[in-house]
Amino acid sequence: MNTKKTITIFTGNYAPEDTAIGLYTSQFATFLSNKGYDVSVITGFPYYPKWKIAETYKDKNTYFTEIIDGITVFRYKQFVPKKVTFWGRIKLMLSLTWGSFQNSKKIKETDLVICLVPLTLSILPAYILAKKKNAKLWVHVQDFEFDLAFQSGLLNTNFFGNLIKKSVLRFETFLFNKATIISSISYNMMEKAIEKTKFKSVFYFPNWVSVNNINPSIAKQHNYINPDKFTLLYSGNVGEKQDWLFFEAFCKNINDADIEIAIVGDGAYMQKLKAKLTAFSFIKFYEPVPYNELNNLLCSADVHFLFQKTDVQDTVMPSKILGMMASGKPSIITGNKDSEVAKIFKENNFSGFFSENNTKQVVDYLIKIKKEKNIAFQIGEKAKHFVLENFSENTILENFEAKIKEIIKN
Repeated sequence: MNTKKTITIFTGNYAPEDTAIGLYTSQFATFLSNKGYDVSVITGFPYYPKWKIAETYKDKNTYFTEIIDGITVFRYKQFVPKKVTFWGRIKLMLSLTWGSFQNSKKIKETDLVICLVPLTLSILPAYILAKKKNAKLWVHVQDFEFDLAFQSGLLNTNFFGNLIKKSVLRFETFLFNKATIISSISYNMMEKAIEKTKFKSVFYFPNWVSVNNINPSIAKQHNYINPDKFTLLYSGNVGEKQDWLFFEAFCKNINDADIEIAIVGDGAYMQKLKAKLTAFSFIKFYEPVPYNELNNLLCSADVHFLFQKTDVQDTVMPSKILGMMASGKPSIITGNKDSEVAKIFKENNFSGFFSENNTKQVVDYLIKIKKEKNIAFQIGEKAKHFVLENFSENTILENFEAKIKEIIKN
């Protein structure tokens, strides 16, 4: 009989995906495995951020099991839409939920089931497994995917669209209420989870940054970044969520031959973005880098940028901002004035956050930190120390494990 405590994780993204949810889920699963838990993962085939099944997995069977870092990973080859639309996302969710349900039958025993949102629908097979095995169900919300879809205008706001929206949100609440515990990655999202559910409290389980992996003192110059230019870097998913219209207007206001912009990543909006920006010779596009090169890339840039739509209230401190700040370089960020990022910047007196959609204001700030190297250094150092004090990997994961012990014991 297995004396180890067993944990089953349902997630839409996992290693070898090494960005966003796939990266964090893989890291905390490996942390738990190293702590002596018997960990299994139920997931799909790697597809993010390119939105197509990874080449190395294309020829695998529909149901495929592998071992990664001592963790058994049960995969199902899910439907991946060629074009990312509301209905395309729904089909992906339904497909992955079905595969997850089938793979859950392979789990012989489990003490705790952890379900990552997004994928909201997979709470259903996760709940069925937990009930069958008399286990606890932990739902961890990385993003409210339905809210995001509605905010992004992926669904029409006519009578039929509003009816769908109400039904979807009611079903979301029904699923969340099946959990033993809910956690989320920001205070805004925790409040939102309380509003949506029967829960009076939600566990704070933010994303983290590893001092070993993002560390300017050990970084080397990355070949994507031209050392002879003053480089602005965007690294990550290129999707509809970012404000690329503002970025285009921002680029039109740049009249400095020393400035170069590097966009490193992939995503649903990448081809459209490339087509729109052909007139700007100072913008360079690059493929995503593997995680082990991320430190060199982030620390080689002079400034990071992340332009988010100001009319969408992001309820989370995006994980990419943690890496940007940990690099010790200044960041220029736009977004909603009531967002989690805005609050953190305001409370800690950080500069570089803008909510007015004013391109001149942002360009002026860029020119200022380009000229004033001492000020830029101080801004970067202050941000780095804040992130390392508040979002360090060890502290967050140790707190996470302590909560797991408490839940399994009860």
